Amino acid sequence: MEALFTSITAVAIAEIGDKTQLLALLLACKFRKPVPIILGIIIATLLNHAAAAWFGSLVQQWLSPEVLRWLLGLSFIAMAIWVLIPDKIDEEDSKMLKYGPFLASLVLFFIAEIGDKTQVATVILAAKYESLVMVITGTTIGMCLANVPVVLLGKLGVEKLPMTLIHRLTALLFFALGLTTILF
Repeated sequence: MEALFTSITAVAIAEIGDKTQLLALLLACKFRKPVPIILGIIIATLLNHAAAAWFGSLVQQWLSPEVLRWLLGLSFIAMAIWVLIPDKIDEEDSKMLKYGPFLASLVLFFIAEIGDKTQVATVILAAKYESLVMVITGTTIGMCLANVPVVLLGKLGVEKLPMTLIHRLTALLFFALGLTTILF
């Protein structure tokens, strides 16, 4: 259960203000059809994070426990720094909008997650915890917790969030995860 709750928390908080959350807002404003957008987000996240978790489990097998502990701890600390850098949506992403809400959401979210903070976090979490199912489930729920309200509410509340504070709290969370991984 620790893997599930840590994955949900880390990804849900890290996703706030992330490029894919901005993408969810763009899709919601463009299509105004939340169900196909949300389904596209869920499927893209499941596929992307399953691949990331699988890679994380391979990393866990290749490295000794001591090296893995330091690598994971330092990776969490690096994530803390990375979270402080705000994301912007690429103009290339907007070209996919002509394919409809479901396909655009599926493809754009899958591509946007490649190398994204939450995908890297999924790799790290999968290397830390043995239960890939719990990590994938947790990271997918975390993505949904951050993105579904954006899709449902559109621009209403997203622009009023204290993004700097959220990014700092997220960085603090990842830094604490890094320290506890190294020290314990």
